[in-house]
Amino acid sequence: MRLLILYTGGTIGMQSSAAGLVPASGFDARLRAELEQRPDFPAGDWLFRELSPPIDSANMSQAHWLSMRDAIVEAVDQQGRDAVLLLHGTDTLAYTAAALSFLLLGLPVPVLLTGSMLPAGAPDSDAWGNLFGAWQRLADGVTPGVHLFFHGHLLLGTRVTKRSSERLDAFAESSRPVVCTGEAAGRQAPDWRVTRREVNLACLPLYPGLRAEHLRALLATGVQGLLLECYGSGTAPADNEALLRSLRDAHRQGVVIVAISQCPEGQVNFATYAAGSRLAGCGVVGGGGMTREAALGKLFALLGAGLEQGEVEALFAVDLCGELTGPASSH
Repeated sequence: MRLLILYTGGTIGMQSSAAGLVPASGFDARLRAELEQRPDFPAGDWLFRELSPPIDSANMSQAHWLSMRDAIVEAVDQQGRDAVLLLHGTDTLAYTAAALSFLLLGLPVPVLLTGSMLPAGAPDSDAWGNLFGAWQRLADGVTPGVHLFFHGHLLLGTRVTKRSSERLDAFAESSRPVVCTGEAAGRQAPDWRVTRREVNLACLPLYPGLRAEHLRALLATGVQGLLLECYGSGTAPADNEALLRSLRDAHRQGVVIVAISQCPEGQVNFATYAAGSRLAGCGVVGGGGMTREAALGKLFALLGAGLEQGEVEALFAVDLCGELTGPASSH
């Protein structure tokens, strides 16, 4: 195995400061020192790269995702690396796992993300356990694609979500249904070779009291893709004509509007209630049982590739890498 270790920052490499824990450079030296304490670990051929400057993952942006994608593609395509271990903060780890899953679609090597809830060197830290556990898992063999390794568990990048801000087993795969009814109809999703650009995306949870002017103000920022987090199986206030009209107008102007459920279990099915069918009539595309992280990452990758509205909508309803059909199709 010819491994790239890509360090982006996060808790795993943080050090104390007067203001609290902050991202720190120089993690490669700490990693090498730790490796010296593990003479029997099968490290093999590995290369360390740090994205500069390392960041707290709360500051994660689309630009950082694109930099990670470029670094991984360069390592695989030009340097012959056949596995990638990406070290990342936990706040946005699930978002990055999802985004990279679509940005690196079809990449013929495994990309494994990990991090820690406590910094390396802290008492009872999970940092080295997660890092070396992920490294060993790659050495044992992981299927191509993007995965997350945390607290001994290998998780699919497009189904993972952070469930705790305190527990060491902070991540789990979504329990939402894994059913896919969309068809590609001959369309080919852009793969890892396609460069992307940043996209103006927004996420709006529905709630009692949401007004049409709230939605219009959001759309006025030039949103290209809007993720609605709907009630239940994909319902919205069907008697709010101004709100529905704003959605229809935005769709006619080229905005891609997709919907997922706010519920931790269940999926969007617009045919269940009349309130859901009214959303479908506005041009909203259902996201089945997708997580918020997967839906946003998928929108970003499709719109960022420059696809037209109709192409994005068609591909959004199709399973590309397990986001709709789950781990069984990808592991």
